[in-house]
Amino acid sequence: MDHLTKYPILMLHGVGFRDLKWPLYWGRIPAALRAMGAELYYGQQDSWARVEENAKTVKARIRQILDETGAEKVNIIAHSKGGLEARMAASSLGMGGQIASITTIGTPHRGSKTIDRLLKAPDSLFNIAAFAVDNWIGLIGDTKPDFIAVCRDFSTAWAEQFNRENPDVPGVFYQSFAGVMRSPLSDIHLSTANGIVKLIEGENDGLVTVASARWGEKFTLLTGRTGRGVSHYDEIDFRRAPLSYAPDRDGVADICDVYRQIAADLAARGF
Repeated sequence: MDHLTKYPILMLHGVGFRDLKWPLYWGRIPAALRAMGAELYYGQQDSWARVEENAKTVKARIRQILDETGAEKVNIIAHSKGGLEARMAASSLGMGGQIASITTIGTPHRGSKTIDRLLKAPDSLFNIAAFAVDNWIGLIGDTKPDFIAVCRDFSTAWAEQFNRENPDVPGVFYQSFAGVMRSPLSDIHLSTANGIVKLIEGENDGLVTVASARWGEKFTLLTGRTGRGVSHYDEIDFRRAPLSYAPDRDGVADICDVYRQIAADLAARGF
């Protein structure tokens, strides 16, 4: 059977979610890609495990996919923290030779100054949150949840060290995308976070700034066709609906179109 891209596509989710059949992290996106002929797989990483732990899972998953398909490499499309796990699997964990491309969407490559400030809060507050998150997420399948450590993985100091230790692998095509919310009212789920991050750091998708998300050979800024913009949740089709029905304006009307273009571009590049 012929597929859209030369190599299978491995989709890696971000923090706080797992690869469950319902709710599906990626909304309508997988169906849109499969309708084009894409061969899709999921990372199956933990929700609240550290980057280094999930990167090991990604490494094992790549090997499993290659064994199953007979392909030589995979293309990775990763959202949020999943992008860091993809980069670590390629670099520090030696899988670069089995990865054709890494596309990151809303990934905090350079950390977050907002997180830097939050990490100065009393340990007691983090301990309470960690107890709740780690125990709850363990019930749905996480084997190594570590809420506090994951929060530290989003600091700018950690990101700086991570980037030094995980340089881009020659021969792997890296590209990135970043969304921008036009106002805190653009996405009610991220309204408070968007306002805080914008005040401290600048334009963002409700969690990750444009500056932090920029990485690789090619960068694309995702802007909506209306004043709403594109939020961190919009990037994975959280609402399961187009962002706008305005036909004659520039910007993203449907996030599925962005993923279709990513897949088509990878195919055109021979990946």
